[in-house]
Amino acid sequence: MDVRRQMRPAADAAARIVLEVPQDRLDAPTPCPGWDVRALVNHLILWNGRGETAARREPVTGPGEDHDFTAEPGWAERFEEQARRTAEAWSDPAAWEGNTSLTGNKEGMPAGFIAGIVFGECVVHGWDLAVATGREPGFPPEVVEAAWEQLVPTAEISRKYGAFGPEVAVPEDAPLLDRVLGLAGRDPYWKP
Repeated sequence: MDVRRQMRPAADAAARIVLEVPQDRLDAPTPCPGWDVRALVNHLILWNGRGETAARREPVTGPGEDHDFTAEPGWAERFEEQARRTAEAWSDPAAWEGNTSLTGNKEGMPAGFIAGIVFGECVVHGWDLAVATGREPGFPPEVVEAAWEQLVPTAEISRKYGAFGPEVAVPEDAPLLDRVLGLAGRDPYWKP
């Protein structure tokens, strides 16, 4: 399953989830230890925007991790537009060549790895937001398949750098999304 072809459907699903976040749930807990819904939304908005910058090889600009995007009117709609632009940026085959960076680091990392991070954020953090706010994530099966194929070879390095927690054991016959979540260090049965 090609992550490049599934980037837009993953972004659309994440945008729908963000658009459905109720304002009165921004302080609710999430499956991410120490992060409420507001912190998770802010993280997703920031790094998705940096994903576009990385695909286009542009300098990193704008606010940092301490910025509260949810304090601004229209934040969910702006994320929807940003997610679309980021997915479009990664649809260009040239975006996948060489190295790039989400942080502005000159050396960067392989572009395919960075694209996988952006894609995985839409899926894993999309799920985090959906369950934290009582919604169904509604990812297309092809997105879940691409997430599995992308995460299997990168999970250990993601754990090494603290992006994922310890793997959560999930039965081999569990739905594929549950296995993706377990691999990413999430308990697929988490409840607020």
